[in-house]
Amino acid sequence: AVPAPFSRDSAIALPRPLTSADLMGEASGEGLRVAYQGCPGAYSEAAAKKAYPSCETVPCEYFETAFQAVEKWAADRAVLPLENSLGGSIHRNYDLLLRHRLHIVGEVRLAVRHCLLANRGVKIENLRSAMSHPQALAQCEQTLTQLGIEHREAVDDTAGAAKQIAEENLQDTAAVASSLAAQLYGLDILAENIQDDADNVTRFMMLAREPIIPRTDKPFKTSIVFSLEEGPGQLFKALAVFALRKINLTKMESRPHKKRPLRVADDNSTHFDYLFYVDFEASMADPNAQNALSNLKQEFATFLRVLGSYPTDVTEA
Repeated sequence: AVPAPFSRDSAIALPRPLTSADLMGEASGEGLRVAYQGCPGAYSEAAAKKAYPSCETVPCEYFETAFQAVEKWAADRAVLPLENSLGGSIHRNYDLLLRHRLHIVGEVRLAVRHCLLANRGVKIENLRSAMSHPQALAQCEQTLTQLGIEHREAVDDTAGAAKQIAEENLQDTAAVASSLAAQLYGLDILAENIQDDADNVTRFMMLAREPIIPRTDKPFKTSIVFSLEEGPGQLFKALAVFALRKINLTKMESRPHKKRPLRVADDNSTHFDYLFYVDFEASMADPNAQNALSNLKQEFATFLRVLGSYPTDVTEA
């Protein structure tokens, strides 16, 4: 068959080569849909915008909904909290990391600055109750008490509290939420920075369907999860694979193994079987890290999975 003559229309249909500008767009999030848990104005949305400044954010009702949004291609990324400097780990998301097959491709730290929000014209002395996420209420407990606000009402997220107060035009209840939530829902800011501890930072993970290619030319962190055989000193021996190679651990979290929560010991006693989540300062492109995980898998771990190897967030929270 004679090939069709070249035409301008056929040239337009051909894919163009990838450019450095495209890669810059990926870093800024241009064209990406990024899922987060909560209503518009939530701290998680601010974290998503910090991670991907030009992205389109996608609010999700629950943490698991955000995981599912990425898995089902309704979103390209998810940005979800892992730990807070005051409240500790968000255990639900550790469990979901194991249940789903997404990869951690980055982290972002966000300084949390709580504000006291109320409808227009409401004064602090009119307030009887504060509404917010349970962790936000706990982080502001002393300040709220000093302000004479006696009652607490827990809801699913901070921005959701602001939205409810605005929609129901509540006159004796304030929300503990962000200044962005005040702007979005038309509320007054009665007090700023009301957290009891000024150093209030939440660390978020950036999730994608595919892992990124690890590098060694910048600081990287790797997150893993593993389980061990029963026996004295097993965890000590497992962690020694990192210490012997001078790999620094930055985080360790243990969670009950959901698929086999109880283990029977030799004396017929039962106790919880655990999974161990560990973050360490090394890239999976580093042979030292590869050897450590190979040693862990061959000698000690009954199960091992790399959750992600990604650039360390070195920016100011």
